[in-house]
Amino acid sequence: MEYPIWQLTTLGGGFWIALIATVHVYVAQFAVGGGLFLVLTERYAYRHDSPDILEYVKKHSKFFLLLTMVFGGVTGVGIWFTIALLSPQATITLIHHFVFGWASEWVCFLGEIVALLVYFYGWKRLNRSQHMAVGWLYFAFAWLSLFLVNGIIGYMLTPGDWTQTESFWDGFFNPSFWPSLFFRSFLAFMIAGLFGFLTATRIKDEAARTRMVRICALWTLAPFALFLLSGWWYVAAMPDPQHALIVAKSHRVSVFFRYFWVFSPLVVLSGLVMAVRMPRSVSFPVAFVILALGLGLAGSFEFIREAGRKPYLIWNEIYSNSILRTEVESINDTGAIARAKWAPEGLDPVADPVTAGEFLFQLECASCHSIAGPMNDILPRTAKFSLTGMDAMLDGLGKVNRYMPPFMGTLDERKALAAYIVEGLHGRTGEENKVFEEVDLPLDIPEKNDEYVLLAWNNLGMHCISDSDRNWVLLPPANDIFAQLVKRGDPPTLVTEGVTLSYAAQPEFANPSAHSEFWDYAQAIFGLPAPLEKNVGLAGNGMNGDMKLEQEAGWFEAKLIPVVPYPDDMDYNPYPLFTIQAHDASGKLLAETRVVAPTSTEMGCKNCHGGPWKVGGLAGISDATGRDVISVHDRMNGTDLVERAKAGKPVLCQSCHPDPVLGAKGNPELLNLPAALHGLHAQYLTDRGAEACTYCHPNREDGPTRCLRGRHADFATCTDCHGTMEDHAISLLRAQDGKKGRDLLLSQIKPRNYEVADDIKPRIPWLNEPDCLNCHVNFTDPGLDAFNKWTEGGDMLYRNRHDDMGVIACAGCHNSPHAIYPARNIYGADRDNIPPLQFQGEAGTMGTGGGCVCHTVKMDYGAHHENQLQ
Repeated sequence: MEYPIWQLTTLGGGFWIALIATVHVYVAQFAVGGGLFLVLTERYAYRHDSPDILEYVKKHSKFFLLLTMVFGGVTGVGIWFTIALLSPQATITLIHHFVFGWASEWVCFLGEIVALLVYFYGWKRLNRSQHMAVGWLYFAFAWLSLFLVNGIIGYMLTPGDWTQTESFWDGFFNPSFWPSLFFRSFLAFMIAGLFGFLTATRIKDEAARTRMVRICALWTLAPFALFLLSGWWYVAAMPDPQHALIVAKSHRVSVFFRYFWVFSPLVVLSGLVMAVRMPRSVSFPVAFVILALGLGLAGSFEFIREAGRKPYLIWNEIYSNSILRTEVESINDTGAIARAKWAPEGLDPVADPVTAGEFLFQLECASCHSIAGPMNDILPRTAKFSLTGMDAMLDGLGKVNRYMPPFMGTLDERKALAAYIVEGLHGRTGEENKVFEEVDLPLDIPEKNDEYVLLAWNNLGMHCISDSDRNWVLLPPANDIFAQLVKRGDPPTLVTEGVTLSYAAQPEFANPSAHSEFWDYAQAIFGLPAPLEKNVGLAGNGMNGDMKLEQEAGWFEAKLIPVVPYPDDMDYNPYPLFTIQAHDASGKLLAETRVVAPTSTEMGCKNCHGGPWKVGGLAGISDATGRDVISVHDRMNGTDLVERAKAGKPVLCQSCHPDPVLGAKGNPELLNLPAALHGLHAQYLTDRGAEACTYCHPNREDGPTRCLRGRHADFATCTDCHGTMEDHAISLLRAQDGKKGRDLLLSQIKPRNYEVADDIKPRIPWLNEPDCLNCHVNFTDPGLDAFNKWTEGGDMLYRNRHDDMGVIACAGCHNSPHAIYPARNIYGADRDNIPPLQFQGEAGTMGTGGGCVCHTVKMDYGAHHENQLQ
């Protein structure tokens, strides 16, 4: 914020620092190990009276001087130049806090230069003891230089007590100082052997070349065990956050670890081969390849170290984009553009979001991400995001995945950055989702039967299907239909004996297996003993059949009917109709009605995970979307879901995560599925209203489902009952005490409508829900006070409750949750209202107008519940 930006695109993302620093550090460590290599090899030549090896040392010292002093010095200046331009805030901080350390290191570096020059030009001017003494002096200065730089670099990763004391010595002798010093020292000795191979190829005498190659192999191999042990000590010394990032959490760090474990054995194997098989025939190209392997080993370690301190340049002090941690709150209040002293005039994130976003990208992203470049290219990393998804991703930065800094700035600036990435870089414009125009499908209402009333409903206002069976399953096709048959009279009677109730889907919905892959994978996903019969659900029910009497509840039910929203005659219709019939023992039709079996695949995973809608540009999780979901899961949790899906063995989410809706026990150590999903996604969907719900659930105002279609839709939204995304997630997470990841997720979510998270009552999903009587106190008009007052258990849920007489189901008269009569459906206004239209001629609660359809006389008291007749 204090310094101008070096605007880089293709060669941005820290490319120049990575390139120059990796090479410089490799050479600098050679300058340490190579100094010891020189004096010990010179001593070896004297003791064994080997003029060939002595001559080798003389020539090697020239190579050493040119490489370490000239090339190393130039690249050292290059590091200071690039970090000053790319990370000025961190550079000035290091200088201010460690000026004594830097001054001491420069004194040592000057000592190195003088000693090495005297050493090189003293071959003929100094006697043996003097020359050796100068060589030892050089090594001492070189190692002290390493000692000093190691403390400062280590402070950037593990500042230790410095964050409280700001003491030079606390920062210098930080928690990783000693293991890092030993690790780098042993690595320096190995590198000396690798460079020795390169110059040893020039020895003309075969015997001397063989002996020297084996000496170099010894330098490469002998320190290796200590190198690995000190590396283990180094990692073990990391404080918990850095240790977790390096060892377990970051996919990016794990990539560098793989490189490290590839290059390590290759270097050792090369040393062994050089010592045993190739000392006489070794060539310069072979030696150069081995040297490059060493660069890979050293470079992978440097990348691990650099990546291990993310999202900071200086841990807990300066973020990787050079913004001070202490300034974040102020920047969020006033805006990043307003705080940036070098921002161009006239940037307006609202009027011109793409232009403002381009500057914000350079300010907050370009230090780590290039544009179509070799380092951390932003394009493939953001290609999948819609504008909504990109904004959500920026919202979630620095929370659960702490590898990246949080976005810093106002909400308008965040949206501007999202617009620049999606529209400016990827060139995507226009609507993210197709606007669905309402259709008025034909509606056939059965004739009213004066003797019987047949109440029918669905237990949920909407059954969702994940529809990504080849990759994973969250919710399978499984719709539940319920019915009660009432014989009209005074009083009316509930009929449960001597009758058969049946159900049948509309003909165009009767063949769901033709439109879904569920049956291809059901056996593997659910562990069934045999393949599931086509068009038959998990409970054995097909698309038509008889309903079973639930004696205690007093209703008939057909469970887990495998309905899908893909009819034969159109792309998508989430409201298939089922005909319910009641017959007596002789087969006589007593009553008939029709009811919607709401089923949607409009789950908005694509908004953030990319890919198109699967069907008709309207709904369904495509293969690209589904695969990305489990790819992210694998990356964040170390699972192998993608490989399992590729092998034809996709998983059921509830096989690991418990979930009351499927009665799945899962792994009791893990969060239940709704808590895990909402707890994670709440990190990315903060400060939003009901639109946060519609990003995932099928209730977009212009979408093809619009599942909240009952009378509540006229005056309420999702958040009025279920709370904002943050509060809803907190209520679920608070009931998961002791579960893995629960505390981390809770720590990142700030309540929206409550002072602290403890003010929100914990709840078990699907069992503890808002009670109708929270708003309808004593069955009166609503007061919109639903959230944070939960039903005590599943038997108290609206969909499971009966009237005051314990006979008629609440949903039988009022319809399903989210579709309370009168409901308005975008596939025909009265598609949900068939039973009340049929039996009372009006779309409303059964008994609208003061009467009751089951009674043959007008009632003057409310038998079903208090205030029924009002």
